[in-house]
Amino acid sequence: MSSNHQITTPVLLLIFNRPDLTLKVFNAIREVQPSILFVAADGPRGNISDDISKCEETRKIVKKIDWDCDLKTLFRDENLGCRLAVSAAIDWFFEHIDAGIILEDDCFPSRSFFRFCQELLAKYRYDERIMQISGTNYLFEPRRTDYSYYFSKLNGVTGWATWRRAWKCIDSQMVTFAEFKQKKMINDYINDQEISDWIMSYLEEASKPDCGIWSTRWLYAIIVRNGLTINPIVNLVEHIGVGKEVTNTQPESAIIYSKMGHHELGNMKHPPFVLPDNEADELSFQTVRKIDPRLADKKDANVFDELWTMTVEVGKTIKSLFGKVPA
Repeated sequence: MSSNHQITTPVLLLIFNRPDLTLKVFNAIREVQPSILFVAADGPRGNISDDISKCEETRKIVKKIDWDCDLKTLFRDENLGCRLAVSAAIDWFFEHIDAGIILEDDCFPSRSFFRFCQELLAKYRYDERIMQISGTNYLFEPRRTDYSYYFSKLNGVTGWATWRRAWKCIDSQMVTFAEFKQKKMINDYINDQEISDWIMSYLEEASKPDCGIWSTRWLYAIIVRNGLTINPIVNLVEHIGVGKEVTNTQPESAIIYSKMGHHELGNMKHPPFVLPDNEADELSFQTVRKIDPRLADKKDANVFDELWTMTVEVGKTIKSLFGKVPA
């Protein structure tokens, strides 16, 4: 085995039943040869006939390790579902380490992603304003900037990194959400009303016990601490999980994000100020607006309202000219 470690930061790979995607992401990890690799796998679903064989095939991939690596595995026999399996795996990860990189089986990283996360995990290790380092950038047009990243109030978990100090803040029950909602505290975090309404729609869903999404509860932990996410100036992680087996991604969303590809980043240039880039967040939200079904429904409703208003105004004009609206 070789021992040419390019990355000393621990990496957590979350897998399930997609061997083809897992192999592609695993090969990207192999290129940087992390010294410590954690692999967590949810158990097969009882009502899916080929889950057992697919899960077994996927788990065999970690045997392809051909570099000097401390491998730790958490392979479950029973299926916990997306929310519990992922959040419990991240809990397990941070029981062993203080800071690390997290990839799911459909998050295909560039080589720069690992270096980006490792350097920034060290730089902001004790800065509690920073809760997460993201590998994604949803700006289709590169912004003119001298720096390699910006600070954001919008987080993405398609390849990311964080610290134990931040992850321990997550509250899986969101016990403070009722007060947060009643006092409209989202407006203290996000000034843009459309963005805050959009986030609240997801927080409302995440606060319900039967919600199967883990990432919104993580977002809530960031928001209530007035936390920030670091986003790279180019996209470093490609979402490759497009197809019938995608669990928590709308097809339209997956297709658009997958077209973004992943890129390499040059020498790191750090911004001098730790302040959120609201303009970048608003530009990123324009991408979200195009594909998120909740916003699409709202857009359709707004169009209907506008058409109805126009119809009423036309009717008033006709009545003023002819004394009545034609039947």
